[in-house]
Amino acid sequence: MDTRTLPAAEPRSLAQAVEVLRAGGLVAFPTDTVYGLGARAWDAAAVAQLYVAKGRAESKAIPILLASADALGEVAAQVPPLAWALAARFWPGPLTLVVPRQARVPDVVTGGGDTVAVRVPNHPVALQLIKALGEPLAATSANLSGAPSPVSADDVLSQLRGRIPLILDGGLCPGGLASTVLDLTTKPPVILRRGPVSREDLRAFVPDVLERIDAP
Repeated sequence: MDTRTLPAAEPRSLAQAVEVLRAGGLVAFPTDTVYGLGARAWDAAAVAQLYVAKGRAESKAIPILLASADALGEVAAQVPPLAWALAARFWPGPLTLVVPRQARVPDVVTGGGDTVAVRVPNHPVALQLIKALGEPLAATSANLSGAPSPVSADDVLSQLRGRIPLILDGGLCPGGLASTVLDLTTKPPVILRRGPVSREDLRAFVPDVLERIDAP
């Protein structure tokens, strides 16, 4: 397939991206961390194409991006008070929370597991895209599995040319580092991936937070 790159600043580009997503296609777009590759979260067939495009193992879950914390209940079966407190402090921003999944979330999104990873990105293009779509995006980094995470549209094109239909070019990502991932389904909560939100940042809310290397 041909891969088009459109300037994210043009309103028509956003409309075309929404058209692609609603038709079951994939769109790459900038976030506050790295470029993401997204599909409609409720469209299992579209999410399956994320794995194909990236060459990603189907056992690896795909995070969900929301337009706001208010939508957390759409994807989480139970939202613990700690999740609301962390969302109020760190969202929009580079913190991904792992919570129990809603039954509505397709198995392909969670890798067959009973949890889902969720965050609200702090980037105008990503937020505008989710809001224009009107539903959550299943999104992961827009790179080939195991390759460097992309921070520009050119990075995405160099890896995924011919694999995806559309890239929204919003310039360089301001962060360049994948989000911190915190699992709230364990006691105590565990940091599964280090990122911009540090362990010290989290200790103000979760004094006993562990990192994966510390977990029993």
